Amino acid sequence: MSPLYDCSDETKRKRGIAAAARAIRNGKLIVLPTDTVYGIGADAFTPEAVAGLLQAKGRGRDMPVPVLVGSPATLGGVAITDKTIDALVEAFWPGGLTLICRQQPSVRWDLGDTGGTVAVRMPDHEVAVEVLKTTGPLAVSSANVTGQPPARSAYDARDQLGDSVAVYLEAGDTESDTPSTIVDVSGPVPRVLRQGALGLAELQSVVPELQGPEGSHQSRPRGPRGQRVPQGKGN
Repeated sequence: MSPLYDCSDETKRKRGIAAAARAIRNGKLIVLPTDTVYGIGADAFTPEAVAGLLQAKGRGRDMPVPVLVGSPATLGGVAITDKTIDALVEAFWPGGLTLICRQQPSVRWDLGDTGGTVAVRMPDHEVAVEVLKTTGPLAVSSANVTGQPPARSAYDARDQLGDSVAVYLEAGDTESDTPSTIVDVSGPVPRVLRQGALGLAELQSVVPELQGPEGSHQSRPRGPRGQRVPQGKGN
């Protein structure tokens, strides 16, 4: 059985983060806590690892994997930014805001069928940030098999994902299973694609021109170039 490290113990936390970093370098998967739900992570720049993540979740390339970063400064290295994006990052990062941006042309990765975009977030969780500062950007999705409940602990995640994940980091149950809010900032008008941890009014207080979700009657909104957007639970 894959090891699980209790990050409430300082010694085990250091050991666990070191083990997680080794696993990422070796193209394996980890489970880590975030401020929303637990996430399953892979090196964003190793296509085989990202493919393994999608396989572990039973998820297709039409639902590409978001990327978590350990600092706002990392965003400019993977995505094209502007004043709107900078304002949202300054106001809401770290926290429950995922931004769908145009990716930097120089970036070489395969996160799925992204249409040249990347969904990026900085989580507000000290263990997650410590991991990300050690590994660099990670492709991270909610740590559950697609269609199953989101994992609110590493134990929950291990029950679902088993030995497909090399290292599990446990930091206690998450307080909520509310996912991040997803905002598409890849086009001329910023738009909420998924409502979650942040409300529309809160976002519009920073970016007044931001639009709410279109076609709220639809079962699944579409992102850039028809890309499917995860609904309900997730990072």
